[in-house]
Amino acid sequence: MATNRDGSRRAIIVGAGIGGLATATALAQCGWQVEILERAAEVGEAGSGLTLWANGLRALDRIGLGAQVREQAMAETDAGIRNPVGRWLTRTDTAEMARRYGEVVMIHRYDLFDIMRRALPPDAVRLGCAVTGVEHRGDRVEVTHSGGVSCADLVVGADGIHSAVRKAVFPGAPEPRYAGYTAWRTITAHPVPELHDGGQTWGHGERFGIIALPDDRVYMFGVANSAPRLRGPDGEYAELRRRFGTWHDPIPALLDAVDPAAVLRHDIYELPPLSSYVLGRIALLGDAAHAMTPNMGQGANQGLEDAVTLAALLDRIESVPTALAEYDLVRRPRTQDIARRSHRIGVAAHVSSAPVVLLRDALLRLTPGRAMLRSFAPALTWQPLA
Repeated sequence: MATNRDGSRRAIIVGAGIGGLATATALAQCGWQVEILERAAEVGEAGSGLTLWANGLRALDRIGLGAQVREQAMAETDAGIRNPVGRWLTRTDTAEMARRYGEVVMIHRYDLFDIMRRALPPDAVRLGCAVTGVEHRGDRVEVTHSGGVSCADLVVGADGIHSAVRKAVFPGAPEPRYAGYTAWRTITAHPVPELHDGGQTWGHGERFGIIALPDDRVYMFGVANSAPRLRGPDGEYAELRRRFGTWHDPIPALLDAVDPAAVLRHDIYELPPLSSYVLGRIALLGDAAHAMTPNMGQGANQGLEDAVTLAALLDRIESVPTALAEYDLVRRPRTQDIARRSHRIGVAAHVSSAPVVLLRDALLRLTPGRAMLRSFAPALTWQPLA
């Protein structure tokens, strides 16, 4: 049987990303036995930074990891949008944002993975375990994978935008769609302690972001309109320099501090809205359910919200299918709304027509700071279920 002899219930989480690790931690704290199946050979992702907003930090607080994360993170000090010559189009009062909604911190993605992985038993994660099938068998769920077959009372698909669980459970679900732009991500190879101004810079169909990290290194991302799978003939670092190397300071100097081999490139895809995140005893979570463009920085944060909400509902509702139905009712409208907001920001950020760019930039300069702050409220005012 899927349920253990000691009466505890068993969950299989597919995917050891941020949402999957948070789900396993939250369920374990509620008395579930958890097993994570991860197709990769290791847990974690290096080479990029991550913004944890107030809502994501509240989710981490709920599973007891918020303090550890804050110890290894750094509070955001600058925010806003400039044009390529360095003129500020809009600035965000980060102190007022923190007062209204809570703090925002930056952390190395690898450090967050390390904190979350250490919160679980050493044998909780099975690496190199690719899932090939998921199917209900009466009051349990059977998962077929490269290591054999496992059964559980609950299966959570937290396996990303190309989710094997989603494909198995909802074979007619829409496929991910290309957002129209590609992204480069990298971290400086050495500390850059004199960096003072971060934020984003918006150009014509291109933008660049700068985020200071706790060890004085700098996380950067460049985004540009592009056909999918189109690669620069001289490599990704050369393409990054070609596009952004003449933009305002400190972008050229920061690019000089990058190891060319450490530049990551990913085409940006998003998932069209699903009609449900659940089926019986199977739930989708994070990018598997609602992969969104990164324009609001909410992808990981929404996965954290999903995890603690799912665990809270399973803790208060005895019936797994009933708890999952409530999870779908609570999470799907919110995450799909935030995905739409993120999509709209991407549309504005990536206009390329010169007259439209001039209009966009003028509207940004004319928008009052308090209106910009209010625009964060739908994402940042979230609170965990009591």
